[in-house]
Amino acid sequence: MKQKIQDLLLEIENFNAKSLDEVEKFRIKFLGSKGIIKDLFNDFKSVDVSLKKEIGQALNQLRKEATEKVNALKEALEDQKQEEKKYGDLTRPAEPLDLGSRHPISIVKNQILEIFSRIGFTVSEGPEIEDDWHNFTALNLPEYHPARDMQDTFFIETDPDILLRTHTSSVQVRYMENHKPPIRTVSPGRVFRNEDISARAHCIFHQVEGLYIDTDVSFADLKQTLLYFTKEMFGKSKIRLRPSYFPFTEPSAEVDIYWGLETETDYKITKGTGWLEIMGCGMVDPNVLKNANIDAEKYSGFAFGMGIERIAMLLYQIPDIRMFYENDVRFLDQFKSVI
Repeated sequence: MKQKIQDLLLEIENFNAKSLDEVEKFRIKFLGSKGIIKDLFNDFKSVDVSLKKEIGQALNQLRKEATEKVNALKEALEDQKQEEKKYGDLTRPAEPLDLGSRHPISIVKNQILEIFSRIGFTVSEGPEIEDDWHNFTALNLPEYHPARDMQDTFFIETDPDILLRTHTSSVQVRYMENHKPPIRTVSPGRVFRNEDISARAHCIFHQVEGLYIDTDVSFADLKQTLLYFTKEMFGKSKIRLRPSYFPFTEPSAEVDIYWGLETETDYKITKGTGWLEIMGCGMVDPNVLKNANIDAEKYSGFAFGMGIERIAMLLYQIPDIRMFYENDVRFLDQFKSVI
């Protein structure tokens, strides 16, 4: 009988059921009034007295195992039935997932960073809530400097020395303070200016600014770097640099690319000239280097900066900058095929 009990325990352990009917048949087979366990208890009367304790314990264990197996299978199958009732046939193919896409600003930012990474530029980032020193003073914009009017600023009311950064040039200052030349970095990020929102302007936008500092850096190095960028980004090989003014660079220039006049759209976006302004640039002012504790007699450098939204609007012919911030799925869905 002992061996028979062991065989039945193994059968109970290996049993599985796909329906409640199978579980009920199993219960009747083992635990029913005419079941196997009932018969074994009847046969227990004739077991030798010396074996009664051992066989009795084995029979009780067998009954316990059979009962627990029945209860566990019933619970599992009833839960499955409830799930199917709630969700339907769980074996049916699911509805296709609606794949998302990267935001056009992220797409263009990543393209810009990837292009500059090929020529050794690293990525640096900094805080969006900045202090006056890093955002203005260190960049050759001391207090009451008239050029501060070029950047309408959001100041923190409780502390006039704290503000929302107006450009990512503040990141470059922080980078120069913590790194020794040679320096070659690009700084992407969100910036804030107190401007009226329209189709061409917004109080929140994104920039990528670049900085290169080393010995014997010239304006020719700057021009070749920007020419490389425009070829890679736009496929355009013709640029021009127009004299301009930025407090933190001297000399300074605006960079235009020749977009062409092949289509009606080209005429419209270039106003019939074929030229498009894409960024500002210049040689780093020696005062900026001194403010960052860099020897202006030994080192020189160049800097450039561009608005990511402007580049994206050119690449994808987006007519209104506000579309970037409205989270309209119909607009964003157009960029699913863009990596």
